[in-house]
Amino acid sequence: MAYMSQEGYEKLVAELQRLESIERPKASAAIADARDKGDLSENSEYDAAKEAQAKLENKINEMKNLLANAKIIDTTRLSSDSVQILTKVEMTNLTTKAKMAYTIVSENEANLKEGKISITTPIAQGLLNHKVGDEVEIKIPRGTIKLRIDSISI
Repeated sequence: MAYMSQEGYEKLVAELQRLESIERPKASAAIADARDKGDLSENSEYDAAKEAQAKLENKINEMKNLLANAKIIDTTRLSSDSVQILTKVEMTNLTTKAKMAYTIVSENEANLKEGKISITTPIAQGLLNHKVGDEVEIKIPRGTIKLRIDSISI
């Protein structure tokens, strides 16, 4: 089961529709164009177009599976008492004094540029269920960081 926000679900649906209505016909057209170029046994364009179509179909099937197993989280039932999925956490790195803020989201909604980190990351896992004022030590690939949770919001 994949937990996600309503916004994340809607983005996924829109991307699936784009792939099915725009990218799939493009892939079929590329195969038809390559087929028109003659002998298929030595036609690298045809092979490449077929491979691209197979990758596209796999992606479409994965997205359909994800949507079929999606569980949309009701944000009205969330609490900002402790860190959980879909909460925004503002914290301070106690070593560098750097301030940072992340929203914890499902894996498919993660986007570091938007400040959204996956619930499966070491930082998110280390923050889960902690409260404002808690100081947590989290093991990350580069070592251990010590963070203080400054605020939690939804």
